[in-house]
Amino acid sequence: MTKNQAPCSSLLLEIGTEDIPARFLPSAIRQLKENTETIFNDNHIRFSEVKTLGSPRRLAVIAHGIPPMQEDRTKEIFGPSKKAAFDADGRPTKAATGFAGSQGISVEKLILKKKDKGEYVVAVIEEKGIYVRELLPDILKKIVLSVHLPKSMRWAGNDMRFIRPIRWLLSMFDNETISFEIEGIKSGNMTRGHRFLSPAAFQIKEIPAYAKLLANNHVVVDPQERKRIITEKAEKLSSSINGKIVKDEELIDTVSNLVEYPAPVLGSFPEEYLKLPKELLITVMREHQKYFAIEDIKGALTNYFIITSNTAEENSETVRIGAERVIRARFEDAKFYFEEDCRKKLEDRINSLKNVAYQEKLGTLYEKALRVKNLASYLASKINPSLTQKAERAALLSKTDLLTGVVREFPELQGIIGKYYAGHDKEDAEVAAALMEQYLPVYYGDRLPETGTGAILSLADKVDNITSFFSVGLTPTGSEDPFALRRQTLAVIAILLDKGCDLSLSNIVAASLKNLKDTKQSGEIAETVLRFFEQRLEPLFSSEGYGPDIIQSVLHLSAEIPLKEMRRRLQAVKEFKETDNYNDFLTAIKRVKNITPVTALPSLKAKLLHAEPEKKLYEEFSKLKTEIGSLMSGYKYFEALRTLSGLTAPINHFFDNVLVMDKQEEIKLNRLALLKDIWTLASSIADFSKLQ
Repeated sequence: MTKNQAPCSSLLLEIGTEDIPARFLPSAIRQLKENTETIFNDNHIRFSEVKTLGSPRRLAVIAHGIPPMQEDRTKEIFGPSKKAAFDADGRPTKAATGFAGSQGISVEKLILKKKDKGEYVVAVIEEKGIYVRELLPDILKKIVLSVHLPKSMRWAGNDMRFIRPIRWLLSMFDNETISFEIEGIKSGNMTRGHRFLSPAAFQIKEIPAYAKLLANNHVVVDPQERKRIITEKAEKLSSSINGKIVKDEELIDTVSNLVEYPAPVLGSFPEEYLKLPKELLITVMREHQKYFAIEDIKGALTNYFIITSNTAEENSETVRIGAERVIRARFEDAKFYFEEDCRKKLEDRINSLKNVAYQEKLGTLYEKALRVKNLASYLASKINPSLTQKAERAALLSKTDLLTGVVREFPELQGIIGKYYAGHDKEDAEVAAALMEQYLPVYYGDRLPETGTGAILSLADKVDNITSFFSVGLTPTGSEDPFALRRQTLAVIAILLDKGCDLSLSNIVAASLKNLKDTKQSGEIAETVLRFFEQRLEPLFSSEGYGPDIIQSVLHLSAEIPLKEMRRRLQAVKEFKETDNYNDFLTAIKRVKNITPVTALPSLKAKLLHAEPEKKLYEEFSKLKTEIGSLMSGYKYFEALRTLSGLTAPINHFFDNVLVMDKQEEIKLNRLALLKDIWTLASSIADFSKLQ
């Protein structure tokens, strides 16, 4: 049997550790797979599949399809230049013989190859693959040491760092143990089961039995299998009381990475706690205890929950009693905070905002609230004047729930709990809703504010965040965006498009900058902020199917026209490009653009037009100008473009029969003025110089 026909093998590596935090486990598993594949490739070892597994106490990688030998390979090593390697008669110099000797080949085997602008001698080295088994000790050690996470640690005086202390190493190549050592820990064929249910070490004799033997010892090593078990059993338990678990994929992922042997258990709590806000109860269960909340078929929260234990099912009753005792205590704390908060109105907390810093250079939360109030007032006056009073009231109250006990304990409830407190204070229902909606959307494409007041408050809050942080130099850099300004910019765009606001970004940004104390450089700041918005718009419209040239033709207008009009123009240009006369018109209008100077010109004088083609062009342009203006006022951009294309023939006739650069300066400037007027009209719809 030849080397290529030799049967392939499998490799198993398990890194046994102290408990790995759930938030690190997915990244560690992913990194282990990527690094293993990279290290195999770097060492010229083929494989058919690399699969990684993991639980809180172990990371494992199983590779299949590994041949007995490394791949043979050829490498080329460049040496001295041809001029240095051979004399005038073509005989090898000392440079050539020395280079050949250093590579272990005869000088006759050197070849010439071009590189950059010259020719060089090259040594072609044939390297035969060696047995993979011989390489594995070093390779496995590299794989272990390649796993790096931000919060790694050292232990027992060792120099190496890992996610958590390593307690054992299991390594097998088919049925053979591969021996290597890291910081005194020697690899073997022994692993360990569940910490409490199967604490004794046991032997793995063959790789295919690995997962099954672990399962027999109360360890489900596949994260996806643990997730399936949790989901199916949780759904079955919730169905038993005619309910369903509150959908929460992130919590399912977290819980599946917290346990090695998942056993969901149904628990309950006294119904009296259902008087508390639903979101508060869910947050307590989710954040503090990692419990799944259960709601009925109508979406109302029930007094049941599911805890995922890390023990055998026969212990379920003990788990349930303990979980119920703990959740009652947690709910009592939440109830205390909620009832204490309700003793004081949100309105009475406004002055207390003066004592809370918003940001060192941007003052207090009170100053922040006033800026938001002023901007919300401006936006309401332009979007829906009837909402001005509500928007101002919502803005003043918008940050007061940050001072409450519930939000201090559960920051993720900001806004949500404010809505409940505002309702308790008998505030207007739309004002109350706006306190929650000010944080929507979190990401582009997420749920948007439903109320007009909520949309205005969300815009005001986010635009103030963007402009104020830009004003003090706290702008995103590279991948760093600590204040989530990119995300908030996309949220502003989403709201403006969704609500069809008639305001331009430049007007909104200018209004926001007026609320800042130092506005000496407001022009520069506004320009920077608007460019930041423009950078977000390009990929957004690209994702909607508009070509890069179409986007560029309209993007320069993003600051000055409402975003809803940008989208209409994009669609109009896209449709216009599909018409039969598009290419002819584009060629003609680009002729106009290419000769038109950017400098100022004297106003067009009709009396100086004497050639028939220029008179005809002026006549057609004058006639269409009014019509195009009317169409654009009615947002009929496609019709405006189609009408504008009526200038194709007059433009071509003009250029074919008229010398623009006439010897008489006055005539020349007048013809240029005519062309500039045409280009100005055309570019008010789109910049045709960007189109293809």
